[in-house]
Amino acid sequence: MERLVNLDPQLLHDTILLAIAVFVLFTLMSYLLFNPVRKMLEDRKERIKNDIDSAAADKKDAAETKAQYEARLQNVEKEAEAILAEARQKAMKNEARIVEEAREEAARIIQRANEEAALEKKRVLDEMKQEMISIASLMAGKVVSASIDTTIQNTLVDETLKEIGESTWQS
Repeated sequence: MERLVNLDPQLLHDTILLAIAVFVLFTLMSYLLFNPVRKMLEDRKERIKNDIDSAAADKKDAAETKAQYEARLQNVEKEAEAILAEARQKAMKNEARIVEEAREEAARIIQRANEEAALEKKRVLDEMKQEMISIASLMAGKVVSASIDTTIQNTLVDETLKEIGESTWQS
């Protein structure tokens, strides 16, 4: 009779040798292949973890840097506003100074014009007085004729002017 599974000593021997060969092969493969692959996977896992930690630290640093730049930007805006306010104040001071200088210059011009007008009035009055003297001399000369000399003539003119009064011929 034949059996389905022949458990003869040769089969048992081959089976045990095969099991030992598989075990040795597995141990050898584990030592030569699986351990380096495991080590490589662990190193890769550690590198990825470090990269993630580094990325998180970089993100945190970037957020801090962004906050610092935003604070600086606000400070720059405040500084710009302060500079503009200072420039406005300087412009207002310059405007006030220029207006004051213009007023002073206008006052000087008006004063000078008044002084010139007064001098011109005095000059015109002197010219008018000389003109009146010459007219009075001519009239006296025609009236008195050639018998009166110049000293008597000047005396007569002065007396006439005194009699008329300075207010009369100046108006």
